[in-house]
Amino acid sequence: MSMTKEQLKQKACEAIDQNREKIVALGRSIFSEPELGYKEFKTADKVKKVFDELGYAYQDGVAITGIVAPRKGRKSNIRVAVMGELDAVVAPGHRCADPKTGAAHSCGHNAQIASMVGVAYALKDTGIMEELDGDIVLMAVPSEEYVEIEYRNELKKAGKIWFLGGKQEFIKLGVMDDIDMMVMQHLTTPEYAYEGKKVLCGCGSNGFVGKLIRYIGKEAHAGGAPHLGINALNAANIGLAALAAQRETFQDKDHIRVHPIMNKGGDLVNVVPADVRLETYVRGSNMEAILDASFKVSRAFKAGGDAVGAKCEITDLPGYLPTIEAMELNELMAGNLSGLIGEENVAVTGPANSGSTDQGDLSYIMPTVQSFFAAASGIGHSESYEIADEELAYIVPAKAMVMTCIDLLWDGAAKGIEVKNNYKPEMTKEEYLKKWGNM
Repeated sequence: MSMTKEQLKQKACEAIDQNREKIVALGRSIFSEPELGYKEFKTADKVKKVFDELGYAYQDGVAITGIVAPRKGRKSNIRVAVMGELDAVVAPGHRCADPKTGAAHSCGHNAQIASMVGVAYALKDTGIMEELDGDIVLMAVPSEEYVEIEYRNELKKAGKIWFLGGKQEFIKLGVMDDIDMMVMQHLTTPEYAYEGKKVLCGCGSNGFVGKLIRYIGKEAHAGGAPHLGINALNAANIGLAALAAQRETFQDKDHIRVHPIMNKGGDLVNVVPADVRLETYVRGSNMEAILDASFKVSRAFKAGGDAVGAKCEITDLPGYLPTIEAMELNELMAGNLSGLIGEENVAVTGPANSGSTDQGDLSYIMPTVQSFFAAASGIGHSESYEIADEELAYIVPAKAMVMTCIDLLWDGAAKGIEVKNNYKPEMTKEEYLKKWGNM
């Protein structure tokens, strides 16, 4: 006998509750063993172990470490991706930081994977997929944090990747070709929660261009004959000062952020620095402003080289596009969360986030939603970050995501088809690869 939509949701939530300890244990385990992007082999193995135990077929090694596990519905009218991110960020002072790489899950991505796996548990032997007219595709995606730019650029040069971000690479590889929309979650802290709510369902974000800057000077004895050298560190310092002089030209409405780091400042203290390297983002809320700021930033860095006679090499890389909201998905997710934790604890959309995510790239070609759960404490991307509320971090998101999938795929996938038809993508895949992928 067929179940109603609400009965399917109840059954999914019961399955998640029955596997609560396994879901939480996975979240804790990933938190304790963080890995950086395109290196998440241990984390991927943990996901594959769960899929193996569930008897789920999957493709692994997607974009080096990614995993894709499709769950077929009664029909395949719509395909919804449920994503979690595998990678960590760098926070060397964190109690769980990797001693060699400095990686730490000060980003909450461990909770994304745990809740995505929670959806996997909800779909095992519950009869839910047999009642749905679309597919749910579980995806563990690498490399959301846009870090180690120089390392990833070497992977690109070697032909191992095209894009530095995992979701971008999934687009390039064709993984998203038959996907119609995507749902996922992210953690935040109560201090950053919108209007004090426990969950914010969707918001925009900045996009950015990534830059590698290299100054090439000339070595000489730093004490005995500095006049025979060309000091690349001086060139970099002048370039950074010139960058600071550009900041007053950035308009507040564009939310421009530029935050360079220096990866190499020379080789030896008694040798004039001849090889100095920096990397930076140029963030903004719209592509016109990002590209304008990117031009100014490059001009400033080049001026540093010109000032002392050093060569300045700048490599521009496609970062992430600004996120475009799919309000219908936001509202569906909010409706399900209201039933789980109370309407007073849930907000639908909010001011754009000044950070960036490769969800933005997906949002240019399909509807997406990412909900933000105030389940962490401390400061994001820092040594103080911790999971403070495991129920809100791991269990509630899993329930909300699978319930939203049921809404989308119920009754001929009517709601999913409606969401797809109402959403007007900014680009086709081909346009995306041509305009953004060939920067």
